[in-house]
Amino acid sequence: MTLHKGMLQFFLGAHRGKWAIVHKKFSRTVKYKPFRKHFMKHLTRRMPWFTPAGTQQIPPPELRRRFHHLYWDIAWFGLVAGTTLAFLNVYAARIGANAFQIGMLTAGPALVNLIFTLPAGRWLQERPIGDSVLRTALATRGMYLIYVLLPLFLPKAVQVEVLIWTTLLFTIPGVALAIGFNALFAAAVPLEWRGYVVGRRNALLAIVYVITSLVAGYILQAVPLEVGYTLIFGIGFIGAAMSTYHLSQLRDVSEHPGDAPTHIRQIIGDAAQPGGVRAGQGVGQRVGVALRVFARGSDLLRVDVIRGHYGWVILALFSFHLAQFMPVALFPLRWVEELGFSDMEIAIGTAVFHGSVLVTSLQLDRLTRRHGNHLLTVIGVALLSTYPLFTAFMPNLFFYAVTSLIGGLAWGLAGGALPNYLLEKVPPDDRPAYLAWYNLALNAAVFLGALLGPLMADWLNLQMALVLAFVLRFGSALFIWVVDRRPSLASSVQA
Repeated sequence: MTLHKGMLQFFLGAHRGKWAIVHKKFSRTVKYKPFRKHFMKHLTRRMPWFTPAGTQQIPPPELRRRFHHLYWDIAWFGLVAGTTLAFLNVYAARIGANAFQIGMLTAGPALVNLIFTLPAGRWLQERPIGDSVLRTALATRGMYLIYVLLPLFLPKAVQVEVLIWTTLLFTIPGVALAIGFNALFAAAVPLEWRGYVVGRRNALLAIVYVITSLVAGYILQAVPLEVGYTLIFGIGFIGAAMSTYHLSQLRDVSEHPGDAPTHIRQIIGDAAQPGGVRAGQGVGQRVGVALRVFARGSDLLRVDVIRGHYGWVILALFSFHLAQFMPVALFPLRWVEELGFSDMEIAIGTAVFHGSVLVTSLQLDRLTRRHGNHLLTVIGVALLSTYPLFTAFMPNLFFYAVTSLIGGLAWGLAGGALPNYLLEKVPPDDRPAYLAWYNLALNAAVFLGALLGPLMADWLNLQMALVLAFVLRFGSALFIWVVDRRPSLASSVQA
């Protein structure tokens, strides 16, 4: 045995250099570099934001630092989205909140947006955008600490009211943060690099969201409710703090939004909604479009804008968002009280939903070129209508996962195509006024829908209210289809 062992050591030692040479030759033989080039070429066809138009593949040094902080900002924000924001409504349901109280977690911020959007835009116009975003981020995200302390120190009956009021309070600076970040991104990232940066940010957000939500579900499954939610709200607070740190590194972007051009050349399409509250599963996500319009120019709410065809487009999209947010407060009650899902099971649905959104978004460019933004919006909205219908009748986790899969596919289509469809309806030289009307109509629809859903559930019952939401969502898809059968006021514009 010793002789054999010695011979083996001698053989390996004598041939160590030879094996290194063979390994190098083998690496050349399999032609690793051409394979990598072929793989990247295939990847860029699937994800066009890997190769920004009109630029080189590698960002220039003066932009690389900004891009680095924007990537880390969204990665840390993914912790917030996958923990605090994803499970806030679920936690409210578990501590005994009724449908109206859960609806207020969505309706309240929408009302705050309606009241403070225009004043926040005017406030931002005369201030350096980098410093303004940092201040509003500190004011908004500092309040996430209240969520961390709630489960351990207050009775459940009091916690519900504190949740609602805390959400309302941090939405006030959050309005300015949402508008300011959109303007900051437009100032920090040149037009030709925006798709490149946004694509990576959206992919990072989806990946971190999926992983974090699964980890959060595991934590909540393993420990008592109060300790579990303290932990995941604490993770969300850490993510918010680190995201704010990376925003602080963009303070050198000192442009004043009021000095920027009043026209909007491109919708950024960034999936992050800093300063806002997104419902868990993504089915209640907002599609804020070019919020920086509120920090540019004046006289945004001109009545002449919504006369004619564009007014019908806004009405059709208002009907969709109204139906979209009607069942948002009902989903957690259905999962928790009627189906008895654990937090881990809800996390699985969250992960499937956002994984489906990511996969769909990778195909969106190809589908848009083939079918157009209008048709994809209609199909996405129609498919999204099935989410409340399936939720009303699904019996177990398997069907919940299937529902989340279809819902993610639908939101990937609707959420991706709708902003660009809207941009096609807007004259290139007057976009701020046109997009301002959409954003205000969106917040009005969120506010009314989030309150209407609980009223329907109280008047009928929870399942019938979900079925009604399906009917209204599908009806809004037909409305969007019909309203654009007439010639558009604006010709298509290049994104």
